[in-house]
Amino acid sequence: MSEAPSRTPWLTIIGLGQDGTNGLSPASRRALHEAEVVIAPRRHLGLLPELVAEMIEWPVPFADGLPILQGLRGRRVVAIVSGDPFWFGAGTVLARSFAAGEWTALPGVSTFSLAAARLGWPVERTLCLGLHAAPLTRLRPHLAPGVRVIVLLRDGRSVRGLARYLNDAGFADSRLVVMEALGGARERITHGIAETIGGEFEHPVAVAIELAGEGAVIPSATGIDDAWFETDGQITKRPVRALAISALAPRPGEILWDIGGGSGSVAIEWLLAHPTTEAVCVEARPDRAARIRTNADRLGADRLAVIEGAAPAALDGLSAPQAIFIGGGLSDALLTDITACVDAGTRLVAHAVTLESEVLLAAWSKRLGGALLRIELSEVAPLGSKRAWKASYPLVQWQVVL
Repeated sequence: MSEAPSRTPWLTIIGLGQDGTNGLSPASRRALHEAEVVIAPRRHLGLLPELVAEMIEWPVPFADGLPILQGLRGRRVVAIVSGDPFWFGAGTVLARSFAAGEWTALPGVSTFSLAAARLGWPVERTLCLGLHAAPLTRLRPHLAPGVRVIVLLRDGRSVRGLARYLNDAGFADSRLVVMEALGGARERITHGIAETIGGEFEHPVAVAIELAGEGAVIPSATGIDDAWFETDGQITKRPVRALAISALAPRPGEILWDIGGGSGSVAIEWLLAHPTTEAVCVEARPDRAARIRTNADRLGADRLAVIEGAAPAALDGLSAPQAIFIGGGLSDALLTDITACVDAGTRLVAHAVTLESEVLLAAWSKRLGGALLRIELSEVAPLGSKRAWKASYPLVQWQVVL
């Protein structure tokens, strides 16, 4: 098979710091001076020297600039972005929008590296998050005393929003270091505490956080407390959820279908298992679907996709999963449809509480194999003036690789 012909890159993505071209490599300087067109946000254009290239201001929102860039194909174009284009930067979007042979990238120093250099923090042991285009709740799974975080924020006003979020989560004692325009003439560093920090800050801004406080910490183990989830009672409870997640065995980059989401607890814990996992939660009732979204957002799993509808119809068009959990709506028709449409090797875990659904799982396990597990749990409850064991309904779990 012959290889596709290589292309000469017409687009150069250059990462620019707040010191303008002072910190650029010779290759980046050469690309700028040879460019026919330079497209960049307004603040970056203000950092550039006088060039012969046509200068275009990148519009807001960012996506509106992509058609402009498409129209420049074939000319020598430089797109200016911040620092390291591929560390919470715009480079990822640009690379996704053009073929591999059309572009090349010349990264600058990332804001995270500059911040770590000011603080003396080891980057490899510091959590780095880009929250300039993501909700502050992305922090929630990481909030624990002693954790160090560097975050990028949308603008100066977001600093107070961050402080309020930490206060509300019980981490008001956290130490904040607000860093404006790192590496540039406007660089300013402000130290404070989340509970009391004040003042006005200007974009671009990064904040280093040394977490402290008595706030609740989300455990790293599976089976977090049920109290983390809002629920109307339809929830896979903690011990059973831990068994379900263990059977589903999430791996980096994998997709889960959670069918009959209830409170979304299984899908959310799947997402908490690794930052690259994905999940789709299918729930027929609108009120429960809304509650699932609320739970996901509050726990920092806002990347959960919630589909309102009933399976199997609601599964049409979804990306193929590597694992499926059926916590509600179990039926012979659903199992027939799923086993017919998903890829070989997909892991399926289904729970049954009623006798009818238990019989169904027994029949399917006889046909396809896998493992059946009967789960019977009891909790201590008052009995008159004393205590006794109160049993929950027995539950059957079927685990199979399709």
